[in-house]
Amino acid sequence: MANFEKIKMLVLDVDGVLTDGKIVVNADGSESKLFCVQDGHGIRMWRRAGLKVAFLSGRKAGPTHVRAQQIEADYCLEDCHDKVGALKGLLVEAQMTEEEIAYVGDDLPDVPVIRRAGFGVAVANAVDEAKACADYVTSRSGGDGAVREVIEYILKETGRWEGAMERYLA
Repeated sequence: MANFEKIKMLVLDVDGVLTDGKIVVNADGSESKLFCVQDGHGIRMWRRAGLKVAFLSGRKAGPTHVRAQQIEADYCLEDCHDKVGALKGLLVEAQMTEEEIAYVGDDLPDVPVIRRAGFGVAVANAVDEAKACADYVTSRSGGDGAVREVIEYILKETGRWEGAMERYLA
């Protein structure tokens, strides 16, 4: 089982995790994506708990960058065709180890990162290979609250959930 006390950063795949994996290509060539508001709010709660968040996406897309800015992600890595290499660079920059991250993915390029993370997660609609190597498989699908589920799970496991809830219960 993961040592949740060591987790300092949540690293998220984007397409299929923060979104349902569908991409709308508009007539002008621009893209649109749907992001779950509950995931976004969960990420804000995560950051208020003093923890970091990073996006690690195999694709480069305007909506990903905009969403990262909106939720004040600490890092937004896009166009990462070698996710392990990108993760290694991120860890050097953040001065962290693999053991200090939770990673959430859904597809084959995520498998090596799920395996390396201190807490590797696959979303409910992930491919079987990702689910097989994950420490945890969410009950919610990507783009439908899976990230929020992971955040709540870790915050509850570390006793930080009550503190995160104080502002709502005042």
